[in-house]
Amino acid sequence: MIRILACCFFAFLLFSESVTAQQDVKQPVMDADTRLDWHEKHMQMAADSDFAGTKWRFIGPEVMSGRVTDLAIPNGQPFTFYAATASGGLWKTTNEGTTWDPIFDDAPSASVGAVTTCPTQPETVWVGLGESNIFRSSMSGTGVYRSDDGGETWEHKGLADTHHIARILVHPSDPDTVYVAASGHEYTPNEERGIYKTVDGGKTWEKQLYIAPDIGAIDLVMHPKKPDTLVASMWNRTRHAWSDPVPGPDDGLFKTVDGGKNWEKLETGLPPSETTGRIGLAVSQSNPDVIYALMDNHQIAREAEEGEKDNYGRQRQAVKKGAEIYRSDDAGKTWKLTHGEDRLMKRLFSTYGWVFGQIRVDPNDENTIYAMGIPLIKSSDGGKTFENLAFSGLHGDHHAMWINPDNSDHIINGNDGGINISYDQGETWKNLENLPVVQFYNVEVDNAEPFRVYGSIQDNNSWRGPSNYRPGRSMRTGWERIPGGEASTMAVDPKDENTFYSEGFYGSIQRTDLKAAKTKSIKPKAEEGAPALRGQWLAPFILSPHNSNIVYHGMQYVFRSLDQGETWERISDDLTFNDPERQGNISYATLTALSESPKKFGLLYAGTDDGRLHVTKNGGVQWEEINNGIPHKWVSRVVASK
Repeated sequence: MIRILACCFFAFLLFSESVTAQQDVKQPVMDADTRLDWHEKHMQMAADSDFAGTKWRFIGPEVMSGRVTDLAIPNGQPFTFYAATASGGLWKTTNEGTTWDPIFDDAPSASVGAVTTCPTQPETVWVGLGESNIFRSSMSGTGVYRSDDGGETWEHKGLADTHHIARILVHPSDPDTVYVAASGHEYTPNEERGIYKTVDGGKTWEKQLYIAPDIGAIDLVMHPKKPDTLVASMWNRTRHAWSDPVPGPDDGLFKTVDGGKNWEKLETGLPPSETTGRIGLAVSQSNPDVIYALMDNHQIAREAEEGEKDNYGRQRQAVKKGAEIYRSDDAGKTWKLTHGEDRLMKRLFSTYGWVFGQIRVDPNDENTIYAMGIPLIKSSDGGKTFENLAFSGLHGDHHAMWINPDNSDHIINGNDGGINISYDQGETWKNLENLPVVQFYNVEVDNAEPFRVYGSIQDNNSWRGPSNYRPGRSMRTGWERIPGGEASTMAVDPKDENTFYSEGFYGSIQRTDLKAAKTKSIKPKAEEGAPALRGQWLAPFILSPHNSNIVYHGMQYVFRSLDQGETWERISDDLTFNDPERQGNISYATLTALSESPKKFGLLYAGTDDGRLHVTKNGGVQWEEINNGIPHKWVSRVVASK
């Protein structure tokens, strides 16, 4: 406990210094040089701190892993590989995943989008920071880094303002020639995006393919025998807080045969770019004229029926065609859809085509391909028919794959549950759950002895485990699944640790008696004739510090229950701007933060995703907006003084 308090105090010192330095900043800082400078100052402060020797102890869970975004395996070393993760940094194994070492913990960002090794210098590793899968929880990076000693030391090689890196390719015979597919900022336009090339090992970069400040590069493949021939996938990818990405014009597939000096748009046989989203690419090593494109096609397949619900219980909008695979047999000149209507293809992306888009072709067989989405599917006939590679321990939501060029039976897959390995072309899988990179949305604790830690985990539901858990020594069942979704605010009644509150998504709050294993939905209902309730993906609720039977819950209104959620009273009007121009395909204009003063009952603060901040000093009778001096940006936290 002393260690935890020491770490918290150290974090508070860092936060205080940061606030002092930034108190006059009115807009988010995007400037790359400033962000890198802040990181240097942070590292120096950590080194100078009285708590610099404090060590963190890993307490689990070890029954699962988290999102792997890319994989790199040095030539001829199938048991050594690098795993890039969405928010857990870069890891290395030299024994095929039996043990792992974190090799870039001091990076300015823990989010890694791409990793690759040099074909002629296996100890040379390139890393691009910033996940390219643009989840709402994706974090930005600070460009590309190079190591010449297998990850022992790193040197920043520029492109810091790209924020998200999708792919890095190294020339097969010239280690100083490197291409980078940069996606750019996620929520705002910027010009540092597209295809970049260096011929001096990263000292200087030339932007070779650029279209517009909201179109980034999402994939890049190279001809195995003609390295000056490349095909790039460009994506109109800017998203908004109220809308998942939607297609726009001018993007698509582009090809160069002169190392990037000139680019030709590839269109024959492909849907128009106005209706296509993300596109993933794979080129056959055994027949380089064969190229596959995994496309998120937003053309309307059919209109949704009245009352037809989406995955989150909302009225489904028009149903898109979704995932499609196109194949070119003439190096990209012309393309054909490989399949007709297919059940597996229909469910490959669901509604999340902007999350997925990875496709691989067997390096020894041009007709064997693997498409990655929510499931992992395989075709042995060039994309005409598919099989689902389901297996015990093979997690869903697939983002990375390596196929051994010397043995096509040997495959490594990265997904939202970590890493799986197959030795029989995907028929069976070994599940590695020892890579500690699960993505906790939050942390809650109870008053048990020893206290237990609770949290919701991206794509892995909600879990709790004992604070004295010792990985490798404690029973793995010490961590147990509890009610709640992957994005769940949660709270434990301080007077009864068996009374537990959690959510599924969009404000669907529930109360559970953990001892009796009984869960009850306690979500408030909209008043008759009133607008439907809007809840954020991670909607806020809190237990009153004055009486834990009192629950506050935030939708577009603040609700209060005096009886553990059995009944609710709306104690505010709509506290958001509710701008009709900012209503898209995801829930927005919602509350995102609540805090009640522990010193005074009814002194309550509420923040919203569209940048409003309110306070009530009398339990909701009156509310006052207190935005003076605060920009209208997403309020992630508001904390009343203790």
